[in-house]
Amino acid sequence: MGQHFKLRLRNSSQVVCVSSTREQFKRKGDMNNLAVKQNATVVVAMDGTIFAVDTEEALSKLDWYQTATFDQDFDVSGKAILPGFVDGHTHPVWSGDRVHEFEQKLAGATYLDIHKQGGGIGFTVAKTREASHEELEALLMTRLDRMLRQGTTLVEAKSGYGLETETELKMLRVLKSAQDKHAIDISATFLGAHSVPKGSTPAEATVDVVDKQIPAVVAARENGDIYVDNIDVFMEKGIFDSDQSEAILSKGKACGMCINFHGDELTFMGSGELGAKIGARAISHLEEVSKVGIAAMASNDVFGVLLPTTAYVLRITPPPAREMIDSGVLVALGSDFNPNAHCLSMPFVMNLAAVTMKMTLSEALVAATLNSAASLNKSDMHGSIEVGKWGNLVVVDNAQWTHVVYELVDAPIAAVFVKGEAVPMTRIAQL
Repeated sequence: MGQHFKLRLRNSSQVVCVSSTREQFKRKGDMNNLAVKQNATVVVAMDGTIFAVDTEEALSKLDWYQTATFDQDFDVSGKAILPGFVDGHTHPVWSGDRVHEFEQKLAGATYLDIHKQGGGIGFTVAKTREASHEELEALLMTRLDRMLRQGTTLVEAKSGYGLETETELKMLRVLKSAQDKHAIDISATFLGAHSVPKGSTPAEATVDVVDKQIPAVVAARENGDIYVDNIDVFMEKGIFDSDQSEAILSKGKACGMCINFHGDELTFMGSGELGAKIGARAISHLEEVSKVGIAAMASNDVFGVLLPTTAYVLRITPPPAREMIDSGVLVALGSDFNPNAHCLSMPFVMNLAAVTMKMTLSEALVAATLNSAASLNKSDMHGSIEVGKWGNLVVVDNAQWTHVVYELVDAPIAAVFVKGEAVPMTRIAQL
């Protein structure tokens, strides 16, 4: 009796492995060097990890392959296979949409105009505080389902719509509950410093986050009530300045969280410089990053998680992706899913990255897979199709993988597999 496996996808037109050398990330020109196997087959073991990636011809000569059996076995001739996408920045736990603010923005209101009126983050904070754990979890699970159908298999997910201990912990508990139930892997981020609560000052809010919220988060983590990978802060004019941001981020780092924060989105704040100084893993947004900040990030392997949806929705200048990549910054992508940028699709993010930020298609794919995984310290198991990594796979309903970016909005995704298990979706029967 031969070996038994969870999944075989055979005769793919191309398997875009992204990496074949177990590299943690790609930078500069190497982002255009994709590891691609033509007319290839992927085999996933019963534990959900990739067991083999090679041409059908090469595999058929192996003794173990000749007698192997499979739980699921699909001929994917004429289709391409990609690694599961990694969304490097989202805010998926909230209640209360902001479609009314979308109309205000279309009429000319800026993000900060709405923020000063008590809208924006403040509006969502009020609605999220009112919502129960069960309500928030139901909303989150639906959003994760939609992400998964679009090919996302690992997502960074933040708290941040509580701005006080009780609601921040409620949001983190919702993330843990979803991680226990949902197929998507979640990297949880504590963002108690997302904004300044009504009636407080930035200085007072900083003290509350450092002295109350972070200790409560650490205690809940130690009790197994939640899990937290990253610490975040919205470093922005009128919200948290450089010194306040450094105090919050440094306290989180001292408590075992990786620094992964919002910076230089609407105003230049020196986030690249600060991130390099305090050992940040990643900085998101960076629309207003300086040349000095870019150089500091490149020299210290600080990831830039770029969010083209934000610039698109707010009608602001996109981050300087081309300059960052050419300067050696490690560039990743995220959807920035939140009530302000309601995008759950990494294929659409890749399209925006190519069109609005002048990234090549290969750079966009690397930034949405291997590099996004690495920005979350997860590229050991995510972000590429390599033996030993999770069998997270996206089957593209075209012989050329680039169609997943080219076919705007409605990406031609035939199937998604998480750890070798097929995700229920309408087009799975076409395999």
